[in-house]
Order: sequence, then structure tokens, then C-alpha cells
Amino acid sequence: MGLIAAGWITMLLLLGGVALDRTLASQVRSNFDEQLEYVLTAMIASAEIDPFGDVYFYRSLGDQRFLEPNSGFYWQISGGETEPWPSRSLWDRTIEVRGDHFDNDAHFYDSDQFAGEPLRIAERTIILPGSETRWTFAVASATEEMDAQIQQVRAILIWSFLVLGLGLIAMALLQIRYGLQPLRRVRAAISRLRTSGENRITEPLPTEVQPLVEELNGLLEHSEKQAEEARTHAGNLAHALKTPLTVLTNAATARSPDLNEAVFRETRTMQRHVDHHLARARAVGRRAVGHARTDIRASAEAVRRAVERLYPSGRLDIAGKKDTMVAIERQDLDEILGNLIENAAKYGGGSVFVTIDTQPDNAECIIWVEDDGTGIPEEERARIFDRGARLDTGKPGTGLGLAIVRDVAEIYGGGVTLSESEDLGGLLVELRLPRA
Repeated sequence: MGLIAAGWITMLLLLGGVALDRTLASQVRSNFDEQLEYVLTAMIASAEIDPFGDVYFYRSLGDQRFLEPNSGFYWQISGGETEPWPSRSLWDRTIEVRGDHFDNDAHFYDSDQFAGEPLRIAERTIILPGSETRWTFAVASATEEMDAQIQQVRAILIWSFLVLGLGLIAMALLQIRYGLQPLRRVRAAISRLRTSGENRITEPLPTEVQPLVEELNGLLEHSEKQAEEARTHAGNLAHALKTPLTVLTNAATARSPDLNEAVFRETRTMQRHVDHHLARARAVGRRAVGHARTDIRASAEAVRRAVERLYPSGRLDIAGKKDTMVAIERQDLDEILGNLIENAAKYGGGSVFVTIDTQPDNAECIIWVEDDGTGIPEEERARIFDRGARLDTGKPGTGLGLAIVRDVAEIYGGGVTLSESEDLGGLLVELRLPRA
């Protein structure tokens, strides 16, 4: 910010200084030309034609510099076949005038005719009364005085703009330092969080940074929640694995004859617990990455193709909106829908019907998965979400499908409920997910 401010201030002051320098220099030259034109007009007004056809002044010019040789202020009259009539200040020199114009205005130009003495010349060609000769009146002045005035003005501009620029840059830096002071207070408050053990920034801060503080407090709360979830998951997993490990240890110590069967049974139990907690951990990790966008219809179609290969004799229909997006990772949505649709195809009577988002005005996107099986008794619907709970033990499974569906949906802010399908007569699973 300081470099940008300094750059803009420098550029603007340079542009303004150049423009002002040209304006003031032009004004000095204009004043110089006005003085020359005044003298030129006085010369023409004082000029007459004598009886011999030559020009003379019926009154003398009042400037003493015209009488001093090489004074830097000269006049000259030329025209016709006569020799130019110079001022005494020219001594033995003459001015090379252009004389290529004839109008009512004076003409100004610079001349380097005299070495080391640049001149500014004002001339005008006229015809005097009583003469038919075109006379060229010229007044010349050395530009040393004008150049000195321009240099003086330029020096004043440079120093004043330099002081102004440094002052503006200093004020900009002070303004930046004062404006960013609340951020330094936020930094100090964050530093105190690490040393004092506090978990929130409670110090009153300016309104400009209050949204930042609120977002930071929200981030801290989110991190605490994730840490608490991680501790809970670790504790649950440790508790779930403790019993099978104890059983295996006791069986091994007692040299139980059914040790092989116990190992197989308990390791399957531990595998179910590990799979369940890994699914929850993956969902929590993906949710922490950012806001996801997944097309429900694309995920459902992919799951249908996989389920139809497993159960080729069944029928699976999908209806509803085709462009509904939900705020969940594609892998997690595939796992949720895969568990629900596969359960419906496995335990149902052969027909599965999936309906997607028929009420787009709701805050959540609702997905229904129905089958034509025997359904689940109402008193068993809450227990079926427990890890390892199975009502039909005659078919292969781990009893973790619905538990994973519920946990992953809740991690993303959704939910799942069970009821009876009015159309097919079997189980109706209502899955609610946040819209993207």
C-alpha cells in the first residue's frame, strides 16, 4: 500500500509539475514577447519618412539600452535597397530578419545569429505613409533574463513539489499505519489465545475488523468441534475394540479350543468398527476442505448401474429433478446412496424406486428410496441405525450400512428417517441433504 501510494503520488506530481512548468514557462515567454511587441509598436508609431525617402524617428526611444553597445537590447529597420538602420547597441552588427510576411501582427522567433547571445526577435513588416517601400521593423532582446526567470520558476517548482511529495508520502504511510492498527490488535489478541489458554477473542475491537473477529471465532469453534469429534471417535473406536481384544486375549491365554473361531468372529467385529469410524473420519475431513457441489442424479445413475449388475433380476427406477446439486462430496454421496439402494434391492421384493427433490422450494434436498419388501416394524426403526444391528441375518452383511448413512448425512448437516412406503408397501427411506 505504501509503495502504491508513493508511486501514484510521484507519477501525479511529475505530470502536474511538467504541466505547470510548461504553463509558467509559456507565461514568462508570453510576458517577454509582450514587452518586445510594446517596444515594436512604439517604434512604428514614432517612425516617419523624411524628404529623401528614408525612415527616421520624430521622437527618440526612451530605453537607454538601445544606446549602449552590446547591451542585449536592439532594434533595426530595413527595407528596399537601403542599408539596414540599426540601433547604436548593435554597433557594427546587423540582425538577419526574415521579413517574409506582411500583415497586421507581429511575429516572434528565436535566433542564434550572435554566438553566445541567443536572441528573441519580434518583427513586423509595414508600409509607412508617404512611402511605397515595405519596411521591416525588428526588436531583439537577449534571452538571458527570460531564461533566468524560467530557471528560477523551475527551481521553485522542483523544491516545492519535492517537499509536497515527501509530505504526501509521509502522510500516506502514517494513514496506512493508523488504518492497519486494528489488525495489529487482532494479531496481539490471537497471540494471547496461544499463551492465555482462552478459546475466543472477546476484546472489543473497531467495527471495521469485527467481521474478521467473528469469522475467526467461528473458525476456532469449528476447530474445537472437529477436535472434539476426533476425540469422541477415537474414544468410541478404542472402546469398541477393547472388548474384542479382551476376548481374544482371554481365549489365547486359556488356550481355548475354539480359538480360531473366536479370532475370526472378533476380527470381523473389529473390522466393522474400523470401517464405520473410517467412513465418519473421511466425511469429516472432506467437509472441512470446503463447500462441495455434487449432482444427485449423476451419483444415483452410477449407483444404479452397479446395483443392477449385482441384482440383474430386480427393477430400479429413478425419477425427479435432473439438475439438483447438494453440498456433499461425490464419494460420500455415492456411499450413502449405494448403501440405501443396495439395501433396498437386497432386502426388498425386487422393485426399488428412487425419487429426487420433488419439492425444490425446501431448504433441504429430499431423496426417497422405496422398496416392495416387508419393511421394518416401527419399534425397530430406531435400533436399526445402531452399529452392527441387523434384522435379516440370513443374508450377508455387516450391519453398518444405515449407521454409516446416518452418520455421514449428519456430518454434512442432513439426516435420514424411516417410514412405510404407501406406493410399494415396503420401506421408505427419506434422506435429507443440504443444497449446494
